[in-house]
Amino acid sequence: MKIQKGDMVKVISGKDAGKEGKVLQAFPKKNTVLVEGVNVSKKHQKPQGQTMQGGVIDKSMPINVSNVALVVKKKAGRVAYKFDKNGKKFRVLAQTGDEV
Repeated sequence: MKIQKGDMVKVISGKDAGKEGKVLQAFPKKNTVLVEGVNVSKKHQKPQGQTMQGGVIDKSMPINVSNVALVVKKKAGRVAYKFDKNGKKFRVLAQTGDEV
């Protein structure tokens, strides 16, 4: 999976299209990512013990990685791989060639 934790991404399809956020967590086996402030749903939660309060909370849900594009220098696009002279692999934006 080419999107990693900590990347800035832009949602390109779905109900939150156009929103940008930071990837909080990536799930490579499920091919999904958790982006802050995107795909937020309401969850009714019971109080757990004396410290946690119950009620309706907002919770970010995972979104498919095909619905997000990596943002580098305020431009969003696909991710490609390149190799340097030593053979080390690094990620670049496919359209512009900007290094991530």
